[in-house]
Amino acid sequence: MFVDKVKIFVKAGDGGNGAVAFHREKYVAAGGPDGGDGGHGGSVVVKVDDHMSTLMDFRYKRKYQAPAGQNGEGGRRAGKRGENLIIKVPRGTVIRDAETGAIMQDMSELEEYVLCKGGRGGWGNKHFATPTRQVPRFAKAGLPGEEHEVILELKLLADVGLVGFPNVGKSTLLSVTSNAHPKIANYHFTTLYPNLGVIYVEEGVSFVMADIPGIIEGASDGAGLGHDFLRHIDRCRLIVHIVDVSGSEDRDPVEDFEKINRELAEYSPELAERPMIVAANKLDLLPPDSDNLERLRAHVEALGLPLYEISAATTQGTKQLVRTIANQLRELPPVTVYEADYVKPLAEAGEAEELGIEHFGDTWVISGPWMAQLINDINFSDYESRMYFDRQLRKSGLFEKLEAMGIQDGDTVSIYDFEFDYER
Repeated sequence: MFVDKVKIFVKAGDGGNGAVAFHREKYVAAGGPDGGDGGHGGSVVVKVDDHMSTLMDFRYKRKYQAPAGQNGEGGRRAGKRGENLIIKVPRGTVIRDAETGAIMQDMSELEEYVLCKGGRGGWGNKHFATPTRQVPRFAKAGLPGEEHEVILELKLLADVGLVGFPNVGKSTLLSVTSNAHPKIANYHFTTLYPNLGVIYVEEGVSFVMADIPGIIEGASDGAGLGHDFLRHIDRCRLIVHIVDVSGSEDRDPVEDFEKINRELAEYSPELAERPMIVAANKLDLLPPDSDNLERLRAHVEALGLPLYEISAATTQGTKQLVRTIANQLRELPPVTVYEADYVKPLAEAGEAEELGIEHFGDTWVISGPWMAQLINDINFSDYESRMYFDRQLRKSGLFEKLEAMGIQDGDTVSIYDFEFDYER
Protein backbone atom coordinates (compact mmCIF):
# COMPACT_ATOMS: atom_id res chain seq x y z
CA MET A 1 0.00 0.00 0.00
CA PHE A 2 1.26 3.47 -0.92
CA VAL A 3 0.97 5.95 1.98
CA ASP A 4 2.09 9.53 1.38
CA LYS A 5 0.47 11.60 4.14
CA VAL A 6 0.22 10.84 7.87
CA LYS A 7 -0.21 12.68 11.16
CA ILE A 8 1.98 11.63 14.09
CA PHE A 9 2.69 12.78 17.65
CA VAL A 10 6.33 13.04 18.76
CA LYS A 11 7.80 13.79 22.17
CA ALA A 12 11.39 14.16 23.27
CA GLY A 13 12.57 12.64 26.54
CA ASP A 14 12.30 14.56 29.79
CA GLY A 15 15.48 15.51 31.61
CA GLY A 16 16.37 13.48 34.71
CA ASN A 17 16.13 15.02 38.16
CA GLY A 18 19.16 16.19 40.09
CA ALA A 19 20.04 14.32 43.30
CA VAL A 20 20.18 15.52 46.90
CA ALA A 21 23.10 13.71 48.54
CA PHE A 22 26.01 14.37 50.88
CA HIS A 23 29.49 12.92 50.90
CA ARG A 24 29.89 10.36 53.68
CA GLU A 25 33.24 8.74 54.21
CA LYS A 26 35.11 7.49 57.24
CA TYR A 27 37.55 10.04 58.65
CA VAL A 28 36.07 12.75 56.35
CA ALA A 29 34.02 15.21 58.37
CA ALA A 30 31.41 17.41 56.73
CA GLY A 31 31.96 15.96 53.27
CA GLY A 32 29.51 18.40 51.77
CA PRO A 33 26.87 18.08 49.05
CA ASP A 34 27.67 15.72 46.18
CA GLY A 35 24.35 15.11 44.41
CA GLY A 36 24.84 14.51 40.68
CA ASP A 37 22.93 16.12 37.83
CA GLY A 38 20.14 14.42 35.93
CA GLY A 39 20.82 13.27 32.39
CA HIS A 40 19.43 15.15 29.40
CA GLY A 41 16.43 13.61 27.68
CA GLY A 42 16.80 12.09 24.23
CA SER A 43 15.82 14.21 21.23
CA VAL A 44 13.60 13.16 18.32
CA VAL A 45 15.69 13.33 15.14
CA VAL A 46 14.34 12.91 11.60
CA LYS A 47 16.66 11.38 9.02
CA VAL A 48 16.36 10.61 5.30
CA ASP A 49 16.41 6.94 4.28
CA ASP A 50 16.79 6.44 0.53
CA HIS A 51 15.59 2.84 0.88
CA MET A 52 12.12 4.07 1.85
CA SER A 53 9.61 5.08 -0.83
CA THR A 54 6.39 5.55 1.18
CA LEU A 55 5.24 6.54 4.67
CA MET A 56 3.77 3.08 5.22
CA ASP A 57 5.77 2.60 8.44
CA PHE A 58 3.69 5.36 10.06
CA ARG A 59 0.30 3.94 9.14
CA TYR A 60 -0.24 2.01 12.37
CA LYS A 61 2.24 3.62 14.75
CA ARG A 62 1.37 7.26 15.33
CA LYS A 63 3.13 8.09 18.62
CA TYR A 64 6.89 8.34 19.02
CA GLN A 65 8.68 9.17 22.28
CA ALA A 66 12.40 9.39 23.01
CA PRO A 67 13.77 7.98 26.31
CA ALA A 68 14.06 10.24 29.35
CA GLY A 69 17.36 11.02 31.03
CA GLN A 70 18.16 9.14 34.22
CA ASN A 71 18.16 10.83 37.61
CA GLY A 72 21.44 11.91 39.18
CA GLU A 73 22.95 9.98 42.09
CA GLY A 74 25.20 10.60 45.07
CA GLY A 75 28.95 10.70 44.64
CA ARG A 76 28.49 13.39 41.98
CA ARG A 77 27.34 10.72 39.53
CA ALA A 78 25.35 12.26 36.69
CA GLY A 79 22.38 10.39 35.26
CA LYS A 80 22.73 8.73 31.88
CA ARG A 81 21.58 10.76 28.92
CA GLY A 82 18.52 9.45 27.06
CA GLU A 83 19.22 8.02 23.60
CA ASN A 84 18.03 10.06 20.64
CA LEU A 85 15.06 8.59 18.80
CA ILE A 86 15.78 8.41 15.05
CA ILE A 87 12.74 8.59 12.77
CA LYS A 88 13.50 7.64 9.16
CA VAL A 89 11.49 9.09 6.27
CA PRO A 90 11.72 8.91 2.46
CA ARG A 91 13.65 11.67 0.72
CA GLY A 92 11.26 14.46 -0.22
CA THR A 93 9.13 14.26 2.93
CA VAL A 94 7.85 17.65 4.10
CA ILE A 95 7.25 18.07 7.83
CA ARG A 96 4.38 20.42 8.71
CA ASP A 97 2.96 21.70 11.97
CA ALA A 98 -0.39 19.92 12.30
CA GLU A 99 -2.16 22.95 13.79
CA THR A 100 -1.08 25.67 11.36
CA GLY A 101 0.09 23.70 8.32
CA ALA A 102 3.35 25.69 8.32
CA ILE A 103 6.45 23.93 6.96
CA MET A 104 8.95 22.98 9.64
CA GLN A 105 11.45 21.16 7.42
CA ASP A 106 11.80 19.76 3.91
CA MET A 107 13.68 16.46 4.14
CA SER A 108 15.19 16.63 0.67
CA GLU A 109 18.82 16.71 1.75
CA LEU A 110 20.95 14.39 3.87
CA GLU A 111 21.06 16.65 6.93
CA GLU A 112 19.32 15.35 10.02
CA TYR A 113 16.63 17.52 11.59
CA VAL A 114 15.99 17.77 15.34
CA LEU A 115 12.20 17.81 15.46
CA CYS A 116 11.87 17.83 19.25
CA LYS A 117 14.72 18.67 21.61
CA GLY A 118 15.22 16.63 24.77
CA GLY A 119 14.72 18.27 28.15
CA ARG A 120 17.76 19.43 30.08
CA GLY A 121 18.73 17.45 33.16
CA GLY A 122 18.16 19.02 36.56
CA TRP A 123 21.06 20.15 38.74
CA GLY A 124 22.10 18.17 41.78
CA ASN A 125 22.58 19.90 45.11
CA LYS A 126 26.35 20.16 44.56
CA HIS A 127 25.61 23.22 42.36
CA PHE A 128 23.92 25.15 45.15
CA ALA A 129 26.66 25.14 47.79
CA THR A 130 27.86 28.62 48.70
CA PRO A 131 29.84 30.03 51.65
CA THR A 132 26.54 30.98 53.30
CA ARG A 133 24.59 27.92 52.08
CA GLN A 134 26.86 25.00 52.85
CA VAL A 135 24.18 22.34 53.26
CA PRO A 136 21.72 22.76 50.36
CA ARG A 137 18.96 20.22 50.83
CA PHE A 138 17.36 20.73 47.45
CA ALA A 139 18.04 19.88 43.81
CA LYS A 140 16.39 20.73 40.51
CA ALA A 141 13.90 18.69 38.52
CA GLY A 142 14.68 18.01 34.89
CA LEU A 143 12.95 20.03 32.19
CA PRO A 144 10.30 18.34 30.03
CA GLY A 145 11.17 17.39 26.48
CA GLU A 146 9.52 19.19 23.58
CA GLU A 147 6.45 17.62 22.01
CA HIS A 148 4.70 18.24 18.74
CA GLU A 149 1.94 16.94 16.49
CA VAL A 150 3.11 17.02 12.89
CA ILE A 151 2.00 16.00 9.42
CA LEU A 152 4.44 14.08 7.24
CA GLU A 153 3.73 14.68 3.57
CA LEU A 154 5.72 12.93 0.86
CA LYS A 155 6.35 15.00 -2.27
CA LEU A 156 8.45 13.00 -4.72
CA LEU A 157 11.69 14.53 -5.97
CA ALA A 158 11.11 14.28 -9.71
CA ASP A 159 12.27 16.58 -12.51
CA VAL A 160 9.39 15.65 -14.80
CA GLY A 161 5.78 14.74 -14.05
CA LEU A 162 3.58 12.78 -16.46
CA VAL A 163 -0.09 13.81 -16.34
CA GLY A 164 -3.12 12.83 -18.36
CA PHE A 165 -6.34 10.86 -18.31
CA PRO A 166 -6.26 7.22 -17.19
CA ASN A 167 -5.11 4.73 -19.81
CA VAL A 168 -3.44 7.28 -22.11
CA GLY A 169 -0.07 5.53 -21.91
CA LYS A 170 1.84 7.28 -19.12
CA SER A 171 3.01 4.03 -17.52
CA THR A 172 3.98 2.61 -20.92
CA LEU A 173 6.08 5.68 -21.70
CA LEU A 174 7.83 5.44 -18.33
CA SER A 175 8.53 1.74 -18.83
CA VAL A 176 10.09 2.12 -22.32
CA THR A 177 12.25 5.13 -21.42
CA SER A 178 13.49 4.22 -17.94
CA ASN A 179 14.36 1.39 -15.57
CA ALA A 180 10.89 1.48 -13.96
CA HIS A 181 8.43 -1.39 -14.27
CA PRO A 182 4.96 0.03 -13.55
CA LYS A 183 1.83 -2.08 -13.92
CA ILE A 184 0.41 -1.78 -17.44
CA ALA A 185 -3.03 -2.97 -18.54
CA ASN A 186 -5.86 -1.90 -20.81
CA TYR A 187 -8.21 -0.52 -18.14
CA HIS A 188 -8.57 2.65 -16.14
CA PHE A 189 -6.64 3.34 -12.93
CA THR A 190 -4.08 0.61 -13.52
CA THR A 191 -1.67 2.90 -11.68
CA LEU A 192 -2.84 3.46 -8.12
CA TYR A 193 0.28 5.20 -6.80
CA PRO A 194 3.09 7.29 -8.32
CA ASN A 195 5.97 5.51 -10.04
CA LEU A 196 9.45 6.95 -10.43
CA GLY A 197 11.91 6.19 -13.18
CA VAL A 198 15.41 7.43 -13.97
CA ILE A 199 15.87 8.23 -17.66
CA TYR A 200 19.47 8.03 -18.91
CA VAL A 201 19.91 10.13 -22.04
CA GLU A 202 23.67 9.96 -22.52
CA GLU A 203 26.85 10.03 -20.45
CA GLY A 204 26.31 12.52 -17.62
CA VAL A 205 22.76 13.40 -18.68
CA SER A 206 19.79 11.89 -16.86
CA PHE A 207 16.60 12.98 -15.11
CA VAL A 208 13.87 11.57 -12.87
CA MET A 209 10.36 11.20 -14.24
CA ALA A 210 7.20 10.49 -12.19
CA ASP A 211 4.10 8.76 -13.53
CA ILE A 212 1.17 10.30 -11.64
CA PRO A 213 -2.03 8.20 -11.38
CA GLY A 214 -4.65 9.37 -13.87
CA ILE A 215 -6.89 12.22 -12.89
CA ILE A 216 -10.26 12.83 -14.52
CA GLU A 217 -12.73 15.64 -14.82
CA GLY A 218 -14.14 16.38 -11.37
CA ALA A 219 -11.01 15.19 -9.53
CA SER A 220 -11.11 18.42 -7.47
CA ASP A 221 -14.49 17.21 -6.14
CA GLY A 222 -13.13 13.75 -5.33
CA ALA A 223 -13.95 11.94 -8.58
CA GLY A 224 -11.66 9.07 -9.58
CA LEU A 225 -8.49 9.21 -7.47
CA GLY A 226 -9.08 12.88 -6.78
CA HIS A 227 -6.06 15.13 -6.29
CA ASP A 228 -4.40 12.85 -3.77
CA PHE A 229 -1.29 12.28 -5.87
CA LEU A 230 -0.88 15.66 -7.53
CA ARG A 231 1.30 16.74 -4.59
CA HIS A 232 3.99 14.55 -6.15
CA ILE A 233 4.42 16.91 -9.11
CA ASP A 234 4.55 20.03 -6.92
CA ARG A 235 8.34 19.95 -7.21
CA CYS A 236 8.52 19.00 -10.89
CA ARG A 237 10.32 21.44 -13.13
CA LEU A 238 8.52 20.29 -16.25
CA ILE A 239 5.14 18.67 -16.97
CA VAL A 240 4.65 16.26 -19.85
CA HIS A 241 0.97 16.09 -20.72
CA ILE A 242 0.12 12.77 -22.42
CA VAL A 243 -2.95 12.85 -24.67
CA ASP A 244 -4.52 9.85 -26.43
CA VAL A 245 -5.14 11.00 -30.03
CA SER A 246 -6.38 7.63 -31.30
CA GLY A 247 -9.93 8.13 -30.08
CA SER A 248 -9.90 4.50 -28.93
CA GLU A 249 -12.09 5.36 -25.93
CA ASP A 250 -14.45 7.70 -27.82
CA ARG A 251 -12.98 10.78 -26.17
CA ASP A 252 -11.92 13.98 -27.90
CA PRO A 253 -8.20 14.78 -27.40
CA VAL A 254 -8.71 18.56 -27.34
CA GLU A 255 -11.40 18.25 -24.66
CA ASP A 256 -9.19 15.83 -22.69
CA PHE A 257 -6.31 18.30 -22.82
CA GLU A 258 -8.44 21.17 -21.53
CA LYS A 259 -10.11 19.11 -18.81
CA ILE A 260 -6.79 17.98 -17.33
CA ASN A 261 -5.43 21.54 -17.45
CA ARG A 262 -8.52 22.77 -15.57
CA GLU A 263 -7.95 20.14 -12.89
CA LEU A 264 -4.31 21.19 -12.55
CA ALA A 265 -5.42 24.80 -12.09
CA GLU A 266 -8.02 23.71 -9.50
CA TYR A 267 -5.29 22.00 -7.52
CA SER A 268 -2.67 24.73 -7.86
CA PRO A 269 -2.67 27.82 -10.13
CA GLU A 270 1.13 27.83 -9.81
CA LEU A 271 1.32 24.25 -11.05
CA ALA A 272 -0.88 25.12 -14.04
CA GLU A 273 1.73 27.71 -15.07
CA ARG A 274 4.61 25.20 -14.95
CA PRO A 275 6.46 24.63 -18.29
CA MET A 276 4.67 21.92 -20.29
CA ILE A 277 5.33 19.63 -23.23
CA VAL A 278 2.39 17.89 -24.90
CA ALA A 279 2.86 14.34 -26.21
CA ALA A 280 0.24 13.02 -28.65
CA ASN A 281 0.30 9.28 -27.90
CA LYS A 282 -1.07 6.10 -29.51
CA LEU A 283 -0.24 7.13 -33.08
CA ASP A 284 -0.15 3.44 -33.97
CA LEU A 285 -3.91 3.26 -33.26
CA LEU A 286 -4.86 6.52 -35.03
CA PRO A 287 -7.41 5.86 -37.83
CA PRO A 288 -6.26 7.17 -41.27
CA ASP A 289 -9.33 9.38 -41.66
CA SER A 290 -9.11 10.96 -38.17
CA ASP A 291 -8.36 14.66 -37.75
CA ASN A 292 -7.64 14.31 -34.01
CA LEU A 293 -3.90 14.91 -34.32
CA GLU A 294 -4.26 18.01 -36.51
CA ARG A 295 -6.91 19.56 -34.25
CA LEU A 296 -4.85 18.90 -31.12
CA ARG A 297 -1.71 20.33 -32.77
CA ALA A 298 -3.50 23.52 -33.80
CA HIS A 299 -5.00 23.94 -30.32
CA VAL A 300 -1.73 23.29 -28.46
CA GLU A 301 0.48 25.42 -30.71
CA ALA A 302 -2.00 28.30 -30.42
CA LEU A 303 -1.22 28.20 -26.68
CA GLY A 304 2.50 28.39 -27.41
CA LEU A 305 3.21 24.82 -26.32
CA PRO A 306 5.31 22.26 -28.25
CA LEU A 307 3.64 19.00 -29.36
CA TYR A 308 5.43 15.73 -30.06
CA GLU A 309 3.99 12.71 -31.82
CA ILE A 310 4.75 9.40 -30.11
CA SER A 311 3.64 5.84 -29.75
CA ALA A 312 4.87 4.60 -26.38
CA ALA A 313 3.83 1.03 -27.22
CA THR A 314 6.09 0.90 -30.31
CA THR A 315 8.63 3.47 -28.96
CA GLN A 316 8.01 5.68 -32.04
CA GLY A 317 9.18 9.22 -31.25
CA THR A 318 10.09 8.44 -27.63
CA LYS A 319 13.84 9.05 -28.05
CA GLN A 320 13.24 12.47 -29.56
CA LEU A 321 10.82 13.31 -26.74
CA VAL A 322 13.35 12.27 -24.10
CA ARG A 323 16.11 14.38 -25.67
CA THR A 324 13.78 17.37 -25.89
CA ILE A 325 12.91 16.98 -22.20
CA ALA A 326 16.59 16.79 -21.25
CA ASN A 327 17.41 19.90 -23.30
CA GLN A 328 14.57 21.88 -21.74
CA LEU A 329 15.54 20.82 -18.20
CA ARG A 330 18.98 22.38 -18.75
CA GLU A 331 17.29 25.78 -18.93
CA LEU A 332 15.00 25.32 -15.91
CA PRO A 333 15.78 25.99 -12.23
CA PRO A 334 16.53 22.98 -9.97
CA VAL A 335 13.90 20.90 -8.20
CA THR A 336 12.06 22.94 -5.57
CA VAL A 337 13.15 22.62 -1.95
CA TYR A 338 10.60 24.23 0.35
CA GLU A 339 11.75 26.84 2.85
CA ALA A 340 10.62 26.43 6.44
CA ASP A 341 8.06 29.06 7.48
CA TYR A 342 7.07 27.70 10.88
CA VAL A 343 7.62 30.02 13.83
CA LYS A 344 7.38 28.38 17.22
CA PRO A 345 5.06 30.39 19.51
CA LEU A 346 6.67 31.42 22.78
CA ALA A 347 5.23 29.93 25.94
CA GLU A 348 3.17 32.25 28.11
CA ALA A 349 2.81 32.43 31.86
CA GLY A 350 -0.06 30.81 33.71
CA GLU A 351 -1.17 31.62 37.24
CA ALA A 352 1.26 31.83 40.17
CA GLU A 353 -1.09 29.58 42.17
CA GLU A 354 -0.24 26.72 39.79
CA LEU A 355 3.44 26.83 40.73
CA GLY A 356 5.26 24.94 43.46
CA ILE A 357 7.31 27.21 45.75
CA GLU A 358 9.78 25.78 48.27
CA HIS A 359 11.71 27.89 50.77
CA PHE A 360 15.23 26.84 51.90
CA GLY A 361 16.76 29.60 54.04
CA ASP A 362 17.43 32.49 51.65
CA THR A 363 16.64 30.41 48.55
CA TRP A 364 13.21 30.12 46.90
CA VAL A 365 12.82 27.21 44.48
CA ILE A 366 10.08 27.61 41.85
CA SER A 367 8.70 24.80 39.68
CA GLY A 368 5.62 23.95 37.65
CA PRO A 369 4.55 22.83 34.15
CA TRP A 370 4.04 26.24 32.57
CA MET A 371 7.22 27.55 34.17
CA ALA A 372 9.20 24.61 32.76
CA GLN A 373 7.85 25.30 29.27
CA LEU A 374 8.52 29.03 29.58
CA ILE A 375 12.12 28.58 30.74
CA ASN A 376 12.70 26.11 27.89
CA ASP A 377 11.77 28.82 25.37
CA ILE A 378 13.94 31.61 26.77
CA ASN A 379 17.42 32.46 25.52
CA PHE A 380 18.94 34.08 28.59
CA SER A 381 21.90 35.41 26.62
CA ASP A 382 19.49 37.65 24.68
CA TYR A 383 18.30 40.89 26.32
CA GLU A 384 14.86 40.90 24.66
CA SER A 385 14.27 37.30 25.73
CA ARG A 386 15.16 38.13 29.33
CA MET A 387 12.78 41.09 29.27
CA TYR A 388 10.01 38.85 27.90
CA PHE A 389 10.68 36.38 30.73
CA ASP A 390 10.48 39.17 33.33
CA ARG A 391 7.18 40.43 31.89
CA GLN A 392 5.68 36.93 31.99
CA LEU A 393 6.68 36.45 35.64
CA ARG A 394 5.11 39.77 36.58
CA LYS A 395 2.00 38.95 34.58
CA SER A 396 1.58 35.68 36.47
CA GLY A 397 1.63 37.42 39.87
CA LEU A 398 4.64 35.38 41.04
CA PHE A 399 6.47 38.32 42.61
CA GLU A 400 3.40 39.38 44.60
CA LYS A 401 3.02 35.84 45.87
CA LEU A 402 6.70 35.63 46.88
CA GLU A 403 6.43 38.92 48.77
CA ALA A 404 3.33 37.67 50.56
CA MET A 405 5.35 34.60 51.61
CA GLY A 406 8.14 36.78 53.03
CA ILE A 407 10.87 36.95 50.38
CA GLN A 408 13.57 39.56 51.15
CA ASP A 409 15.80 41.66 48.91
CA GLY A 410 18.94 39.71 48.08
CA ASP A 411 17.27 36.31 48.44
CA THR A 412 17.96 33.85 45.61
CA VAL A 413 15.10 32.83 43.29
CA SER A 414 15.96 29.49 41.68
CA ILE A 415 13.91 28.39 38.66
CA TYR A 416 15.19 25.11 37.22
CA ASP A 417 18.70 25.96 35.93
CA PHE A 418 18.26 29.74 36.16
CA GLU A 419 18.86 31.85 39.28
CA PHE A 420 18.69 35.53 40.13
CA ASP A 421 18.79 37.73 43.22
CA TYR A 422 15.45 39.17 44.13
CA GLU A 423 15.04 42.95 44.29
CA ARG A 424 11.82 44.86 44.75
